[in-house]
Amino acid sequence: MSITDHALVVEAAEAGASVVRSRYGSALTRVMKTAGDFATAADVEAEQAIIDVLRAARPGDAVVAEESGRTGAGDNGRTWLVDPLCGTLNFAARTMLASVNVALRVGSDVTVAASVDPFADEVFWTDGTAAYVRGAGTDGRLVPSAESALVDLNLDPPFPNRDVFLAARMLADESFLEQFRPRVVSTSLAVAWVAAGRRAAYVTDRHDLRNSVHFAAGIALCEAAGCVVTGLDGQPLHAGGDGLVVAADERTHAALLTLIRKQHSPSTRP
Repeated sequence: MSITDHALVVEAAEAGASVVRSRYGSALTRVMKTAGDFATAADVEAEQAIIDVLRAARPGDAVVAEESGRTGAGDNGRTWLVDPLCGTLNFAARTMLASVNVALRVGSDVTVAASVDPFADEVFWTDGTAAYVRGAGTDGRLVPSAESALVDLNLDPPFPNRDVFLAARMLADESFLEQFRPRVVSTSLAVAWVAAGRRAAYVTDRHDLRNSVHFAAGIALCEAAGCVVTGLDGQPLHAGGDGLVVAADERTHAALLTLIRKQHSPSTRP
C-alpha cells in the first residue's frame, strides 16, 4: 500500500531531524551564503535525507529546498517545500533551538506539513484538516492558547517593511510590554508553538511567507489548529500581504495589529 501524504511528510521531516541530532556538537564545515548567513554540513546532509525519502515515494513531484533549490519537473502541480534546519545559527552555537520543516503545496494550497523539534523529539504535523503533536509514538491535538502572553518576535533581517513595521520598535512600546512578554528564539519552531498553546503569538516581517520553505509548515499547522493567521496588515496571506502575525485567538491578534498600526505614523513611534 502506498504511503499517504501526511505520513510521508512526517517520515521525511523525521529523517532530517535524525541527521540534525546526530550532527549536534560535532565540528561542522560552514558554507557562506550571504553576509552573516551560512549553512553547515548538517543542513546539507539533513536536506539530502529528506529529499531521498520524498523522491523514493513521490518521484514525479517537484522539491524546493533551502540549500539545493528546485529539482524535479513537478508537472503534476505538487511541490514539496523543505527547510532542513531552521535555526542554523543556534545549532552552530550549540544551542538546542531548531526545527526541521517539510510541507507539500498542491496548486496554491499547503495540504500537509510537519515541523520537527529534533531535540525534544516532537513532531508537529497536520493532514490539512487538524493539527497534532507526536511524542513517544502518541498523537495529541494541538490546542492554541494565549494564556502565557508570550509573543515571539523575529529580529533577524531583512526587514522589507521597516518603514511601517519593525519588531525592535515593538519591543520599546510600553503598551506592548503591558500586555505581552516578548521572546526571541530565532527559529520557526516558535510558529508551531503558537499552534501548541506554548506561545500566544508570533510576529515577523518578510515577503511571501506562504511559499517560504521556512514558514509554510508552521503556517499550515497554525491554520489547521484554528489560530488567527494574517499578514502584518491584517489581511489573509493569500491576499499577498507581507509579514506574518499568528495569534492564538482573535483578541490577541487584534491587540497586536493595533500595536503594528501605531508604527505607521512616525509621530507615534517610540
